[in-house]
Amino acid sequence: MFGAFRPTQPSMIGLLWKTPWKLSRTRKANVRSRLKLVDSVIEAVKESGVQCAALDKALELPKEHEMPPKDKYTVFSKHARGYRKGIHKVPKWTRLTLRTNPKGF
Repeated sequence: MFGAFRPTQPSMIGLLWKTPWKLSRTRKANVRSRLKLVDSVIEAVKESGVQCAALDKALELPKEHEMPPKDKYTVFSKHARGYRKGIHKVPKWTRLTLRTNPKGF
């Protein structure tokens, strides 16, 4: 088939995702800065004197400096080899709280 509608590689296999397999230095720095910003917001709400269940739940989470790098940049996945996958592979990962993982993984 020649012409305007000939099959090309992307049209035959679908969308080709360009997600890197590991985080770059700048993306890791952005992860750390986002975690620090969330920590500062939680502290500000705590100091304001507000009492709510969401605040109690947020205070139980580890702070950025308490988290090991494995938990900062990867998340548990029962389908991935080694049961870990990069945090950037999670949909909407910049808007989710992904600070807790199962023990031992």
